[in-house]
Amino acid sequence: MSMLLLAAALPANANEHLRIVDEPLELTIQMNHERYPFYDETWPVEQQAREWTGIHLKDATVGANMRSSSSSGQNEVLNLMLASGNIPDIVGASNIKDFVNRYGPEGAFLPLDDLIDEHAPHIKAFLDERPELRSAITASDGHIYYVPYFPDGKYARAYHIRYDWLEKLGLEVPQTVEEFEEVLRAFKTQDPNGNGLQDEIPYFAREWPELIRLVTLWDGRSSGSDIRHDFYVEDGKIKHPYAGEGYREGIKNLARWYREGLIDPEVFTRGSSARDYLLSENLGGATHDWFASTADYNKLSAEIPGFEFKAMPPPASVSGRRIEENRRIPVKPDGWAIGYTNKHPVETIKYFDFWFTEEGRRLANFGIEGQQYDMIDGKPVFKPEFLAQGPVNRSLYQIGAQLQARGYWQDYEYERQWTNEIALWGIDLYEQGDYLIDQFLGVSFTPEEQEVYDRYWGSVLDYMLERQQSWILGNGDVEAEWDDYLAQLDKLGLSNVLEVMQSAYDRQYGNK
Repeated sequence: MSMLLLAAALPANANEHLRIVDEPLELTIQMNHERYPFYDETWPVEQQAREWTGIHLKDATVGANMRSSSSSGQNEVLNLMLASGNIPDIVGASNIKDFVNRYGPEGAFLPLDDLIDEHAPHIKAFLDERPELRSAITASDGHIYYVPYFPDGKYARAYHIRYDWLEKLGLEVPQTVEEFEEVLRAFKTQDPNGNGLQDEIPYFAREWPELIRLVTLWDGRSSGSDIRHDFYVEDGKIKHPYAGEGYREGIKNLARWYREGLIDPEVFTRGSSARDYLLSENLGGATHDWFASTADYNKLSAEIPGFEFKAMPPPASVSGRRIEENRRIPVKPDGWAIGYTNKHPVETIKYFDFWFTEEGRRLANFGIEGQQYDMIDGKPVFKPEFLAQGPVNRSLYQIGAQLQARGYWQDYEYERQWTNEIALWGIDLYEQGDYLIDQFLGVSFTPEEQEVYDRYWGSVLDYMLERQQSWILGNGDVEAEWDDYLAQLDKLGLSNVLEVMQSAYDRQYGNK
């Protein structure tokens, strides 16, 4: 786009307090994400941001073989960009953290600390109020190299159970792990779906990790947001949940539940179709899954009289603890960075800061006023016709909103507007119970630490997951084999991984 056209796109009566430059400025950007593999200059959100700020982001990938439609392809594109030295003014991507925190200290990306302190008051205020998030995004050399996507809200998933089945069998919502087991056994043996067959599936899961989360009922840990890879911190020490005594007890009992038919016998193979099939066929009794999408299945009441599938509090563990591990992580490894060739770093960081202003945050979350939403009583409210178009996230991606490869602060109110009342009731239930536990926000390695992690972690994780599934299927005895299991983890290098993670954690979070 020519500068003449850019100038024409900036009306004289634009919100002047948002204007960053007196003359239109064009910055190149490479944006890769599986949902939007390149930056679209025609997005309405881009056009609005351009009008307000005077800065136009131009896609740097056209004709440069720098576009990708998959996460693996995205990594190849980033590496190609780095190898060629052809780094645009701005690089935005999912999982950009490790990339920029590795190559930023080598000079590929600009450190943002001073730029934020001097020219980005809204980002600075956000990080000053949340020092733990500042630590989480800091690289091993002590600098910040990217502005992340910061999710909003607290609760994401919960336990759900068939309330209509409980009522039919004269049962109360289970409050402890023992009561939960009794309810699951009743679902299996007392024909709550009323078809005369013992075909009910007491507990099911769409994802294997959501089954393993049940180890918390025996005082184990599985993880926070990424159940397969998460570590956790206890008394300042990094630990892995799959090496704890409570985990051993949890796996032992899950193996027993599986053997007794309380867990879906096809939990390993049914996959993402489990919730849809088992609920629509009136077979599933309980699960652990997302609030909004799970609550939406209550529309089945039109086909299954009385159908009621709602959240229940986490059952108290054997020691009496009620915990919910899964939460909305407050910072993602997604976002954008400034390439070392950028000749306008001050204007660029001011542009990054724009998305943390009231107007910029609303634009990133809700789209364009009058098109996707209206301001009602001082708050953005989606238009009914916009909500009726289909999945809200998809519709927002199509206009350039809710882009996680952009550094911005999400507003959870955008999601509440299309979350049904049953899900909101469940979220309030968990909010009142305050079940969340602290989560590990990750570390940034030095090159030497990264080398150790890469050398050992893949084999360690593979072995953990292989034994996990085998034990639950009954191929071995976790209690009898526990000492050998720990010894093998040590032999594979778990202690080495924990050592470099502890070093990085102490440096990053000031745990001296």
